[in-house]
Amino acid sequence: MNMTMTQNEEKVKKERSAKLILLFAMVSMTMMFAGLTSAFVVSKSRADWLKDFQLPTAFYWSTFVILSCSLTFFLAKKAIKKDNYAQTTLMLLSTLFLGILFVILQFVGFGQIVAEGFYFTGPASSITTTFLYVVTVMHLLHLAGGIISLLIIIYNHFKQKYNASQTLGIELGAMYWHFLDILWVYIFLFLIFFK
Repeated sequence: MNMTMTQNEEKVKKERSAKLILLFAMVSMTMMFAGLTSAFVVSKSRADWLKDFQLPTAFYWSTFVILSCSLTFFLAKKAIKKDNYAQTTLMLLSTLFLGILFVILQFVGFGQIVAEGFYFTGPASSITTTFLYVVTVMHLLHLAGGIISLLIIIYNHFKQKYNASQTLGIELGAMYWHFLDILWVYIFLFLIFFK
């Protein structure tokens, strides 16, 4: 009885520690993006700031896609808590597919911006598009971390390391993906309303 109690206490401590570390990392990332968007606001007063710049349509589609990632990850977490292995697999793979689709749509959006005659670097670039590029690429780098962690979660899932009583990896992955989704929605709305 004491042995089981100690193991349960250890498990709870481990889970709490892992969640706190992830939360600390997410707060740090939030501060970085707050700094970037503050610099964006300050730079708006520059004479060379583009006043009529419109976000590419691919960014609107990518917003829908990344929100769908949150839904599929939520459903994966819900399914594993019911020991529904097949549903968990489907939802995790759907999240991976949607995450990759989000990245593709971001690059399509970059292509749409360039097709409009706006460049991110070089003499033909503007401060507006350079800021847009920096902010979205920083988000994509964090998303790459999310995709890597998702691949590890999928691998562990196929190794049957998760079940109704052992969901920590999926929970941490879901926390991070929800954070990435909220972060992108913040960036997207910021770019629409504070251009």
